[in-house]
Amino acid sequence: MTDAKKLSSMDASFLYLETPEMPMHVGSMAIFRLPENYNGNFFEDFKAMIGSRLHLAPILKARLEKAPLDIDHPSWVEDDQFDIDRHIFRGSLPAPYDRATLERIVGWMHAKLLNRARPLWEFYVFEGMKDNEIGLYSKMHHACIDGGAGAALTNMIYDLTPVPRQVEPPTARKVAQEPRDIAANLIDSYQQLWRQPFDSSSAPKSLELPRSGKSDLGSILFDNAMFQIESAVKFAASVPTMLKSVSEVVGKISDPKSRDSIASMVSPPTILNKAISSERSFAGTSISLSRAKAVAKASGGKLNDVVLALSSGVVRRYLLQQGALPTKSLTAAVPISLREEGNTEANNQVFGMICSIATNLEDPKGRLEAIIAQSTKSKEMSHPLRALMPQVSNISMLGAPILVQILALLYSRSDLSNVLPPAANITVSNVPGPRQTLYAAGAELLHIFPVSISTHGLALNITVQSYRDQLDFGFIAGANIIPHVQVLCDMLPLEFEALEAAYAPPPKMTSAAE
Repeated sequence: MTDAKKLSSMDASFLYLETPEMPMHVGSMAIFRLPENYNGNFFEDFKAMIGSRLHLAPILKARLEKAPLDIDHPSWVEDDQFDIDRHIFRGSLPAPYDRATLERIVGWMHAKLLNRARPLWEFYVFEGMKDNEIGLYSKMHHACIDGGAGAALTNMIYDLTPVPRQVEPPTARKVAQEPRDIAANLIDSYQQLWRQPFDSSSAPKSLELPRSGKSDLGSILFDNAMFQIESAVKFAASVPTMLKSVSEVVGKISDPKSRDSIASMVSPPTILNKAISSERSFAGTSISLSRAKAVAKASGGKLNDVVLALSSGVVRRYLLQQGALPTKSLTAAVPISLREEGNTEANNQVFGMICSIATNLEDPKGRLEAIIAQSTKSKEMSHPLRALMPQVSNISMLGAPILVQILALLYSRSDLSNVLPPAANITVSNVPGPRQTLYAAGAELLHIFPVSISTHGLALNITVQSYRDQLDFGFIAGANIIPHVQVLCDMLPLEFEALEAAYAPPPKMTSAAE
């Protein structure tokens, strides 16, 4: 990454919404197993491997450069003082050196903000665990990446064999050419701007106005003006698509058949939807992927529906124990990727929907069938909005960064989430992962439990990562709301057994002769 790259509005929003109580980084707790009779130094080997592959993910060497007075979005610039020892650390795990102890430490560490003066990521290696296991806790700011682009990073960290593959070193940088005079570029772009409406072979999205590329106030104002002109042209080109989307949304809202679907997306207040503290509780557990897919097939739904049903059952059990289960069904905020297949850019391309998760139903089978119906309706309701997201995800307004940060801090300090109705009750996300066995520095990857984000009003986040033939569930919550999220984690296998039993074929009848 040689040139400054300004963050999109969506990426930058994760910086602006961050407060001490609400860090905006995502991560994972990976569990490895070292080979028998291993006598090397895994920490040093792992660090050396990552160091040799940093050029495969340039975002790992990029730091933030703020605009003067926070008047515009910050930019990614290469950190000329990058030091890998500031990003990969040897963790210390106390007795009894097991996963439960590691989970408690990960929860504590995930509550700590990343240092914005450096590239926004950290790895912690925990050696000396039971059964020859190694723990790796990683975290990266959400401004850098979403789940889809995160999968691309696995190409840098992991190998398909115990012997790490050889990665070609970075090629020498090309000498930067002298930039053309900005006035000449502006004239060319001006001609292009007026030529395009009459040239059907040239799409407006190809318009690129010149930038100064400098960080002084005058240059930022100039660059923002160029951006606004580009955005106006792109916006004009997308007006027909946007009008169609708005028309579809209005049509669905006004349709009497859709009113029940809209009503089901209204979230009841619960004990989970309060302001969170600056502490986190984390736990992970796994179930069989093939068995979960078998349930999905038997129910006529998808794997996502099974994940929602399991999450619903766990939360239902917990709220019943607390005597706090609402009569109305809870809802889940479900992220949806907008990333095209093969797109591995380090940025955020996500959308979301609200789905009722049928916590008002006791029967596991009836609950899953209701979720399948509700998720289908929610997708239909949200589908027209997906076309709008690319148009609104990079809206830029001078002065917005400092304004949004002030509003985020005000919302955090005022405890408004304790009194406002929740947009959703929990967050549930399913991230597809690799089916083949992966290795890092010779150690076999056993599990990769996601460690995601808790927010004010949405204290509980359940994120799932598939790997090999398993689904690794990561539960994280504000510790003031759920002090020991392990309680929910322990309920998941029981809930899965109940769901499987609901779809199990009836036992064969045996005759008296037999």
